[in-house]
Amino acid sequence: MKQFIVVVYDISNDRRRTKLHDVLLDYGTPVQYSVFECLLDEEGLQRMKRAVGRVIRPRVDRVRYYYLCQSCLKKVEVTSGVEVLS
Repeated sequence: MKQFIVVVYDISNDRRRTKLHDVLLDYGTPVQYSVFECLLDEEGLQRMKRAVGRVIRPRVDRVRYYYLCQSCLKKVEVTSGVEVLS
């Protein structure tokens, strides 16, 4: 079963930040430069996390994964721009 995940990152190094953005394009939709919405099954999620792990430096970079249930997704509001994945 696929799960909706919001990936948020804070990376000060321009090269790593750009590389991570490029990696995440394979897994989701950017809604802001450092925020992606992804709809992934468990295998896809694990692949994405491994790919992220190859790019970041855990001591200085921050990546957060927010898992949203179907009930929570119904409460998401978008006032402009790209719609939330369903």
